[in-house]
Amino acid sequence: MAESIAESRRLEAHARREADWRRWGPYLSERAWGTVREDYSADGSAWTYFPHDHARSKAYRWGEDGLAGVSDREGRLCFALALWNGRDPILKERLFGLSGPEGNHGEDVKEYYYYLDNTPTHSYMQTLYKYPQAAYPYAELVAENGRRGRRAPEYELIDTGVFAENRYYDVFVEYAKVAPEDILIQIRVFNRGPDPETLHLLPTLWFRNTWAWGSDPARPILRRIGAQRGWQGIEAVHATLGTYWLYAESGKTGPELLFTENETNMARLYNLPNATPFVKDSFHRYLIDGETGAVNRALTGTKAALHYRFTLAGGAAAQIRLRLTNMGQDRPFGRVFDAAFAARRAEADAFYAAIQPPSLPEDPRRVQRQALAGMLWGKQLYDYDVNRWMEGDPAYRPPPAQREKGRNADWCHLTAFDVISMPDKWEYPWFATWDLAFHTIPLALVDPDYAKRQLLLMTREWYQHPNGALPAYEWAFSDVNPPVHAWAAWRIYQMEAAERGQGDRRFLESVFHKLLLNFTWWINRKDVDGNNVFQGGFLGLDNIGVFDRSAPLPGGGHLEQADGTSWMAAYCLNMLTIALELAGKDPVYQDIATKFFEHFLRIAAAMADVSEESIALWDQQDGFFYDALHMPNGSVQVLRVRSLVGLLPLFAVGLIEPELLERLPVFKRRMEWFLANRPFLAGHIAEVDRPGVHKHRLFSILTPERLRLVLKRMLDENEFLSPYGIRSLSKYHLEHPFTLTAESEEHTVSYQPAESQTGIFGGNSNWRGPIWFPMNYLIIESLLKFQHYYGDSFQVECPTGSGQMMTLAQVADHLAHRLIRLFLRDKQGRRPIYGDQALFQADPHWRNLILFHEYFHGDNGYGLGASHQTGWTGLIAILLQEHCETLHDLIDPYAEEAPLADAVSGAN
Repeated sequence: MAESIAESRRLEAHARREADWRRWGPYLSERAWGTVREDYSADGSAWTYFPHDHARSKAYRWGEDGLAGVSDREGRLCFALALWNGRDPILKERLFGLSGPEGNHGEDVKEYYYYLDNTPTHSYMQTLYKYPQAAYPYAELVAENGRRGRRAPEYELIDTGVFAENRYYDVFVEYAKVAPEDILIQIRVFNRGPDPETLHLLPTLWFRNTWAWGSDPARPILRRIGAQRGWQGIEAVHATLGTYWLYAESGKTGPELLFTENETNMARLYNLPNATPFVKDSFHRYLIDGETGAVNRALTGTKAALHYRFTLAGGAAAQIRLRLTNMGQDRPFGRVFDAAFAARRAEADAFYAAIQPPSLPEDPRRVQRQALAGMLWGKQLYDYDVNRWMEGDPAYRPPPAQREKGRNADWCHLTAFDVISMPDKWEYPWFATWDLAFHTIPLALVDPDYAKRQLLLMTREWYQHPNGALPAYEWAFSDVNPPVHAWAAWRIYQMEAAERGQGDRRFLESVFHKLLLNFTWWINRKDVDGNNVFQGGFLGLDNIGVFDRSAPLPGGGHLEQADGTSWMAAYCLNMLTIALELAGKDPVYQDIATKFFEHFLRIAAAMADVSEESIALWDQQDGFFYDALHMPNGSVQVLRVRSLVGLLPLFAVGLIEPELLERLPVFKRRMEWFLANRPFLAGHIAEVDRPGVHKHRLFSILTPERLRLVLKRMLDENEFLSPYGIRSLSKYHLEHPFTLTAESEEHTVSYQPAESQTGIFGGNSNWRGPIWFPMNYLIIESLLKFQHYYGDSFQVECPTGSGQMMTLAQVADHLAHRLIRLFLRDKQGRRPIYGDQALFQADPHWRNLILFHEYFHGDNGYGLGASHQTGWTGLIAILLQEHCETLHDLIDPYAEEAPLADAVSGAN
């Protein structure tokens, strides 16, 4: 019984501040080069200012990176793995990928690694890195991807042939905490190839350089401690972190202790003299270049490695054991080590067994657990003080004058130094606010307190702008993300109420007040004409429009955006719902709930209104919503692109329980007054004055007639309905591209189900056909709300033209199944996300390893975009949880052959 609640007890102890179980975790990024924070250029070209080639030699200012690493939550002391196969031109200390300008489809990591397990307190973690035995083809990947055009697929690492004949190593890295600051580390290496091979393994410990920038005079130190029988180690002394020891088992294979300084190699990068011969890239120079003087023979420094050298026969394995602790040990290994690892693995299994529904079959169970592991591995320390960054660093030359009015110049209040859930740790080693809102939903399954804190964080005064705006992401904090924070806050409140019997009212009230400021910002800044039709630019949907909607539009016009207006209608309803919940105990919230109700009525009316001053965003003939382009000469053109922009009005749906309405007489009276006295407003929404089958009141932009028309298009397999979910652009545009001519230039939107064929937003994501998880999830959730109001009598044809009628709940299940099918093995043992890649589909060492891509091919489901963006694709964990009872038709016996424990084990 103790096993089953051990992780929950750790979470409770942490919440009560009795034990700091989260002090150490996977907070180390996998890429810190090529980021805005490290860019001190005049033109903002972050990728070229600090490229991958500089990363091994240049000390970072704002963070650190490494392979399969951990750090304390302030990033002072870091641990990660370095590797060398004897053939690579550089020491493998961090992940490699293409920068935005280098790739034919934008930035892209070119490695294979998998997050296999993690717990909320990081008491147990496991990850796997697949390391080729041939020389890593850095130059080939850059050259070939540079040669290919946008219509060609990405040239991936597997395409180079380096994994042929299984000539690679599986490198499993596991962590288990004995105590909050006592971490056991086990690294297992398997030679999957046929021949003997030699591998150099370098577990590395280092201090983040905080002393070279003139702001932290205290310099920490690493030094060797006396070797004992069977082990040796490193002592790490830091002024604020305290003292830690890294112990390593020793034997015939090592380790050899190597020391240097985490200092920039000025000679290599800038042809300037180094203050010390011991610099950041010394281990590379020592091992690969044979420079014996590159490392400090005095065995001290700020960066140290334990150098192991293994020669492994084909199919053979090796293991090393380490211990990073703040408690000195005489016997750091032995039975205690093995027992603690076994206990933490068992406790992790028990923790997930309590979360995962018993009815969830084995393959979906495997997918869900790896999705949640990816969410937890995605935590990163994010350090970015914009004001200090703008001013430059005291120890270096002043930054160029262009920066004064450049990127993020109006966000100098933003001072970030927090562990944040990020989309992934390579392509997105920075937060994106609307992504984060979606992250919190699967995170709430395992750690609701952390999920709530993440939502609150973006509304804190050191993030939220004084004018009420929320920061978008570090490339441009002023870009506008869809306002989904209120939705996520209410969703988590409901989840917690269902699990614990009541929701966290204090959290809900706190986030509500800060979102009031953000809502006001939207009203004042994003309604250009003051007519309740909203703009917002690209709104996270990158290239979905005819042109870049965040840039000045052709001819100086402006857009009335169906998606911006729909997001605001949904925002109104989410805020209204929260206000009504808070009004249950504090009647003062009834007044503000009335205000949101009125806002919603006016937005709904504006979307359907046709007058001399405006044009309806709703097209009755097409049964769809479109953007409208207003030109300075007064002309208006409807942009008849059938995309997610026109499906977003589905999200603007809300329900009010009859019991709640009766308890709020002030709100009820005002609502009824509006309905009776403002028919020109109320006439454009669903019949809010008529209770549904469960006596709820419905708020929706979509009347029953419009709902049927929109769903008819959405559920048409020749338009939006893919075998694997709802496409972002109708397949209709494959044969019928939309073209707009403006200022003698043609702008065309066509159906592109895979990678982007345009350069808009760098071309590194595509909303012109692929399937995106967050939008599909919101569609499913909206359908279930409509179902709750209309009941089983409201049915639609699904798929359109099939003759098969379904309730909206059945449609929601149907869509969920299509999405879930992306990841599950079919009758041929294939997962659609891996397409025709035989190695991923059939090889026993690959086929049960799951990647959670950014988006998916609109026709065949192949994984696209950022390959490790568990982020919002982690919503698959919620779909599996919510639809587990209806999954059995999707599960094939073939998929059940490998038990979960074997799927991620190196033992086979």
